[in-house]
Amino acid sequence: MEKHQDELKWLYMELYQNEDMYAELCSQMYQYYTERKAALKKRDREREAHPDWYRRKGMLGMMLYIDNFAGNLKGVQKKLDYIKESNVSFIHLMPFLDTVKGKSDGGYAVADFRKVRPDLGTMDDLARLAAKCHNMGIDVCMDFVMNHTSEEHEWAVRARNGEGEYMSRYFFYDNAWIPEQFEKTVPQVFPTTALGNFTWIPEIGHYVMTTFYPYQWDLNYGNPRVFNEMMYNFLFFANQGMDIIRIDAVPYIWKEMGTSCRNLKQVHTIVRMMRMIGEIVCPAVALLGEVVMEPEKVVPYFGTVDKPECHMLYNVTTMATTWHTVAVHDIRLLKKQLDIVNRLPKEYTFLNYLRCHDDIGWGLDYDTLKQWQMEEIPHKQYLNDYFTGKYPGSESRGELYNDDPVTKDARFCGTTASMCGIESAGFEQDKEKMEKAVRKDLMLHAYMFMQAGIPMIYSGDEIGQVNDYTYKEDEEKKTDSRYIHRGTFKWDLAKNRDDQNTVEGQIFQTLSYMEKIRAQEDILGPEAAVTTWDTGDQEVLGIIRKHNGKSLTGLFNFNNCKKQLTLPEEGIYHELFTGEILENGTITLPEYGFTWCIKQ
Repeated sequence: MEKHQDELKWLYMELYQNEDMYAELCSQMYQYYTERKAALKKRDREREAHPDWYRRKGMLGMMLYIDNFAGNLKGVQKKLDYIKESNVSFIHLMPFLDTVKGKSDGGYAVADFRKVRPDLGTMDDLARLAAKCHNMGIDVCMDFVMNHTSEEHEWAVRARNGEGEYMSRYFFYDNAWIPEQFEKTVPQVFPTTALGNFTWIPEIGHYVMTTFYPYQWDLNYGNPRVFNEMMYNFLFFANQGMDIIRIDAVPYIWKEMGTSCRNLKQVHTIVRMMRMIGEIVCPAVALLGEVVMEPEKVVPYFGTVDKPECHMLYNVTTMATTWHTVAVHDIRLLKKQLDIVNRLPKEYTFLNYLRCHDDIGWGLDYDTLKQWQMEEIPHKQYLNDYFTGKYPGSESRGELYNDDPVTKDARFCGTTASMCGIESAGFEQDKEKMEKAVRKDLMLHAYMFMQAGIPMIYSGDEIGQVNDYTYKEDEEKKTDSRYIHRGTFKWDLAKNRDDQNTVEGQIFQTLSYMEKIRAQEDILGPEAAVTTWDTGDQEVLGIIRKHNGKSLTGLFNFNNCKKQLTLPEEGIYHELFTGEILENGTITLPEYGFTWCIKQ
């Protein structure tokens, strides 16, 4: 507190000019500190001594929906041996707080921040799971939905009853004029499924701001009561044993008429205060920011080295560009973006992933692509045709999300395995196609593990799980194609993970080998220097890692034809996957092949 109190008070007063509310915040912070369990305080002390713990060598995340993975929180606890076998060091539990059936947005419309969804368990179950994870060396991550609440949250219910104190926690207007002014400058998130940024509430004759869905009411962070109460929720979750708290929809937190209501400077003030509050009360907790924006808008959410904000951010643009690279067999844009990331300070830690619970939006660098004759609208159309399998020769399968007939814009949904062709190859019973699809899947994972930052896999990807179309039979899910890649985990297929003659076994065992190498080799750790290397072939990506005199070269073939390449430096190389010794520095990659070569 002594370290941070001057800055914290200065920022708070700049935003709110309210001494009493600041005093209340400090009092409550101390209360949550005193209530923090001894085991968690011990964890705090250990991590204060090693503040970069979340960047440690071999860090690997897995995202999962509790019900889809194991039924409930107790079920997840019973499956921790499998998670450990998968070399996972932290699990991201997708939204599990109480919500309203049919109006949950996948759990992101929270009705009660202090209650677990009853079918998933209780807060005690969550705390017990976290303690068990800690005993097994596994960290726990959860979503913290700060931007909005469900319309059934207590605050919203009382606001709908006309209580001014609670109306002030949202954005209410008794006529259309102010909402119309906002609409002039605020983009729409879901133009086809949730038109506009406001919803009319007839019971009280007011409009309320709803950036996402009509049943998700935006919180007014201009009100210090909202900030304080949400910080108390944050500290409550930290005291349940959460190690990483993912801040959902960070750029949207502050609203101001005449702006886009995205990335405003006050958002950074709030996140900076949140970082300090965490360091004061629960320093074992790291903040993961969800900022789905172009790189120049993402990086500021790290803050500065002196005044940091988020510990980690999602590497969204690289993820989308990776799939663009798969579709066009051209690594130039991907190489350019990796070069930008690799030039950032090492303290800036990105979470790398091939896909997540959400759709894939084609937010690419179209100014650069235009130089290579790839115009935005036709290129988005090509990508969507390619990944839905409509484009001739495409083996990918999936579905569009929020297809806008006016702008011709749409996002894409599908599992990694289905996007790589494992689904279509299995349907066609084509052995040769399946070998190629599995190799493509493994190549993308090998490339992700070579990037600077922390890799994250989605539960099911470790066994090559394909799209689940049963969501169309569920009345509550059938209009949301994102459920195609949120299917129930196939434990019957997971039983094949030790059998190299199965797709599940080939993927699981190869990924396991990669993960173990990452955990063992310092050159694959956070202190290594990472750069791209110009292979001379715009279909083959080269990444070089250097550490303590060692050099590791990764080559990744994004095309379906063989490639022969000469490694960057003369000398003897050891190929890590085959054990082969390469004396002449020449290597042949099969279609969608990959290699990790250490220079002897």
